[in-house]
Amino acid sequence: MPPELKIQPLRYVLAIIDEGGFNAAARHLHRSQPALSMAIKELEQRLGQSLFEKSGKAQLTPFGLYCLPRFREFIAQHDRLSRELKAQIDKQAGHLDIAAVPSVASRLMPEILGKFIALYPDLKVSLQDGNAEFVRRQVTSGDADLGVGSVWSRQEGQMEDELDFTPLLRDRVGVVCRTDHPLAERETLDWQELQRQVVIGNGTSRLLEGTEAAPLLEQNAYFVANMISLTAMLEAGVGVTTLPQLAFPKEHPRLRFIPFADPKVEREIGLLRPRKRSLSPAAQAMEAFIVTKLAT
Repeated sequence: MPPELKIQPLRYVLAIIDEGGFNAAARHLHRSQPALSMAIKELEQRLGQSLFEKSGKAQLTPFGLYCLPRFREFIAQHDRLSRELKAQIDKQAGHLDIAAVPSVASRLMPEILGKFIALYPDLKVSLQDGNAEFVRRQVTSGDADLGVGSVWSRQEGQMEDELDFTPLLRDRVGVVCRTDHPLAERETLDWQELQRQVVIGNGTSRLLEGTEAAPLLEQNAYFVANMISLTAMLEAGVGVTTLPQLAFPKEHPRLRFIPFADPKVEREIGLLRPRKRSLSPAAQAMEAFIVTKLAT
């Protein structure tokens, strides 16, 4: 078997050469000269060859000359790995992938990520957005370290086995219409008041499933999955839609959000993490940061 090398005696060899002798190296290392000589002797016994000539001077044998650059390379690699591992543990380096539903990605994550990166400037963070099923798939497959999505994904069987869900906040569902719509002045609405309206369905309409407002799903005159297209149709006055409040495009002044009063419909936003896979130190830090910032 090859000899098992310890780092410290190799550092002693480099110090003896770099400092110009055993005594100088001992002073530099804050070790006694006999202790240094004993460590070198044990290393030579382990290697089966002498590193220094018997003259008592810091003169390397041919085998020592062969070993010297390899010792330097070995120690440099060891120290580089130690620094990289410490940086990972201290969340000072690494890459983090997050998936979030679009409303969270656009409304909440910019501020969260800005503050997080200010704390850990050397971390690289990627943010992907998609519907709740996309977020679940990304975290389940390992393509994302963490996800921020809607609770309805928990109803799908795989989530119970593969993902943990930490509730963060509740997002009220309401009606979105143009500001000149007859319903626009209302503070709240009952779902029955939409029965004679042109309702545009979208990807979040399934939040009405299992509620008293579920009949509206059969009333959808259109279905538009893309938020830009949905906003354009609403601004054109084609109809009204239902959206969680976070998804409401409040930057569009011609649109109004009116929460449902009956039934009161909410979606639960939470943090998704893999149940059977450990998080990296960076992901652990991000998980704690998100929970601190968003948990209600």
